[in-house]
Amino acid sequence: MNTAAATIEFLKANELVITTAESCTAGKIITLLSEVAGGGAFIDSGYVVYSPQAKQRLLNVRAYTIETFNLTSCEVAREMAQGALRDSEADVAVATTGILGPDDMDGIPAGTVCFAWAYRSPQGLCLFSRKERFIGSREQVQLYAAVHALERLPYFHERALAGERG
Repeated sequence: MNTAAATIEFLKANELVITTAESCTAGKIITLLSEVAGGGAFIDSGYVVYSPQAKQRLLNVRAYTIETFNLTSCEVAREMAQGALRDSEADVAVATTGILGPDDMDGIPAGTVCFAWAYRSPQGLCLFSRKERFIGSREQVQLYAAVHALERLPYFHERALAGERG
């Protein structure tokens, strides 16, 4: 079973619905999930937001956060995930922001991607973030990042259920 199919099975088993806020993955996470038969029942929405202005306007990412931490930062990814959940019926949000390459940007190495996973829980919002670096072409890095976001979703869900806030 591939990662997207396993994720749909996980969402189904846990009665979860997902939304995404994707910058560098450009909708690939939602695309992978939607390619699984029946996957649409577990998808609420997917935002593709490249520009700082779109992140601010659509997801309420603060200009201060972008200016202080850079677009490729866990802080921005966290606000993207929170923003995706804001107007959604989803239980979980996944966000990505990063640099696909081939060149480094603002001193950040190509292939650097920041992720955030946000979960609604009875205890409130649980929010986790990580920074990873992938090596490969732009297309490879984009796919690696999308798959990584899905692979880590169950792990952080388990931590949220255990009461961790992130």
